[in-house]
Amino acid sequence: MSFAIVCQDVSFAWPDGTVVLDGLDAAFGAGRTGLIGVNGSGKSTLLRLIAGELRPASGTVSVAGEVGYLPQDLPLGTARTVADLLGIGAARAALHAIERGEATEANFTAVGDDWDVEERARAELDRLGLAGVGLDRTAGTLSGGEVIMVGLAARFLARPDVLLLDEPTNNLDLDARRRLYDAVASWPGVLVVVSHDRELLDRVDEIADLREGGVRSFGGNLTGYEELLAVEREAAERTVRAAQTDLRRQKRELEEAQVKLARRVRYGNKMMESKREPKIIMQERKRQAQVSAGKHRIMHEERLAGARDRLSEAEDAVREDDEIRIELPATEVPAGRTVLTVTGLAAAEPSPATLSELIVRGPERIALVGANGSGKTTFLRALAGRRSRGSTPRPRPRVRPRTGRPMRWARRTPCSAWGRTSWSGRAWRACATCRSGSTSWTTR
Repeated sequence: MSFAIVCQDVSFAWPDGTVVLDGLDAAFGAGRTGLIGVNGSGKSTLLRLIAGELRPASGTVSVAGEVGYLPQDLPLGTARTVADLLGIGAARAALHAIERGEATEANFTAVGDDWDVEERARAELDRLGLAGVGLDRTAGTLSGGEVIMVGLAARFLARPDVLLLDEPTNNLDLDARRRLYDAVASWPGVLVVVSHDRELLDRVDEIADLREGGVRSFGGNLTGYEELLAVEREAAERTVRAAQTDLRRQKRELEEAQVKLARRVRYGNKMMESKREPKIIMQERKRQAQVSAGKHRIMHEERLAGARDRLSEAEDAVREDDEIRIELPATEVPAGRTVLTVTGLAAAEPSPATLSELIVRGPERIALVGANGSGKTTFLRALAGRRSRGSTPRPRPRVRPRTGRPMRWARRTPCSAWGRTSWSGRAWRACATCRSGSTSWTTR
């Protein structure tokens, strides 16, 4: 079997000396591979090494063909257009220039064979659920999920031989995830995806588990791999139980042997004291008994040490995956207290809308949901008094915490009363949090 990606004895460490990979051997063939592993195991670093963004300290990384790489955090300029993000800005500008009659050699060179570049870009965006995103729209007006999908569309348009995706479902809503799943399922080339998304990993052809400095490959999806791990874990746990039983038996036999030896010593001493046999015979028997006792003790101690080693090996074979558990503390906000009032909140372009009124009464935990680009992050930034990226200054919404009195937005300063952060201005001063857990506002 030929492999599109081959890593041989690859080692990599950060400038501070932190070792990420040490002598790693891995290979990825045709089809879709899900690269999994615990946080910090080096998955993203390995993708960057394959993409050529990083150089290994030792070893080699070889890739057959052109590589397309979608990182977790896409570097963006807020003034860049969607066409620029798709990598078609120059070809599109040259195409429009030719249509205006500027048939220069430079323009024809820029277009190349991509005379249908706009149509292909538009089709790719539509396929990924970005029908409402124009090619001239600036990156600063896109949501986090839209940025990821535009980046994915750019990689699909480039048609690389090898496509690397690092956590592509981050920031995506349910509809966008489903479109991504379909796009991954239809990818004809080599694809390696790093993800914790179980549904996405159930659509791959192979699982590569990066663990303890090595890569273990499994021909199947995540569900099949977990079933295999469950069988292996059960067998390893049976081995541990058997080793524990053997260890207890060896300890018991050693204790019994020690009791028997002690009895023989007492009997020999008694015979020596009674002087029933010649002294030379008694001393020879004592010597032989001591030699026999030493051999017997060493035999049982070796058996006990062997049992301990087998138990240790069996315990090491049991794979323990740590689970993260988060316990949210109960709120101290009294029931029915109004903690936030919003009136006249206007959305920014390109979808102007106004929230006439929002009243939040505690204690309450609220899930803010919506499609990518619907304004969830912008809404939270507005409540926090922060401008959205790429936005122009707009009149502040009337956001009134608890007392229902109007507030003035100003800079953050330390709160001397509680040692936390507060918003303060010329007319109003605010403690970040009062003892009840809601925002407290007082006049200066």
